[in-house]
Amino acid sequence: MDALHKKYESLKTLLRGYGSAAVAFSGGVDSSFLLKAAAEALGDRAIALTAAPPFVPRRELKEAETFCRENRIRQIVLPAEAFSLEEARKNPPDRCYRCKTELFSRMRERAEAEGFSVVVEGSNADDLLDYRPGMQALKELGIRSPLLEAGLSKAEIRELSREMCLPTWDKPSFACLASRFPVGEEISDEKLQTVERSEQFLRDCGFRQFRVRLHGSLARIELLPEELEKAAKPKMRKRITDALEEYGFRYVTLDLTGYRTGSMNEVQRK
Repeated sequence: MDALHKKYESLKTLLRGYGSAAVAFSGGVDSSFLLKAAAEALGDRAIALTAAPPFVPRRELKEAETFCRENRIRQIVLPAEAFSLEEARKNPPDRCYRCKTELFSRMRERAEAEGFSVVVEGSNADDLLDYRPGMQALKELGIRSPLLEAGLSKAEIRELSREMCLPTWDKPSFACLASRFPVGEEISDEKLQTVERSEQFLRDCGFRQFRVRLHGSLARIELLPEELEKAAKPKMRKRITDALEEYGFRYVTLDLTGYRTGSMNEVQRK
């Protein structure tokens, strides 16, 4: 644990070196940990900047607001109308790059207007192992990634979050809803709502980690391998199928490989 605590001290040293920081805050595991560390290192010279485009579920926004309120951290929410995401909605191969460029450009503008020297975000060391085209946008805009710079992995962030009694320490990983669509599938508000409702249903059924990937009128459900059997039981299978068909899917399938991050990127990597 000494090595892990040294990493945490290095993180706070990085943050103090900025003088002030606006944290791109989604309410997830990484950004919650980063925001708490920034608040410890910088006090009121750290704020939370939360983007609220259509790609973010309302549940995540409410949890982010609750975190800031309970930790007495100032939060600025940039509403959906603050962003122009029409190109991203067409879902081209570089959709993540276009979206990150738009979101973080607006965040940087607001941070500068508020007098903060830098925008920081929660990419960690594990993110270097996946296809992350949006990271190029961060580099171009001068957005800092202190968790990555401090060499902190997701497992280490969870362990430190547990020690700090953060409610997000064991929160399932989440990615924006746009990641549920294959390249070229247009992202409409209706489709986003269909995916959001479907995933909320799985949460309400007690599943812990999941994705509902949209392929036209087909839903491809990813669950943790240990939860596949639960989903395949006749009564549960019918509940899931009936609900997702009601939400707008024509076909409902269970991905036997199970949940994994970035599965929509697998075709692009081949």
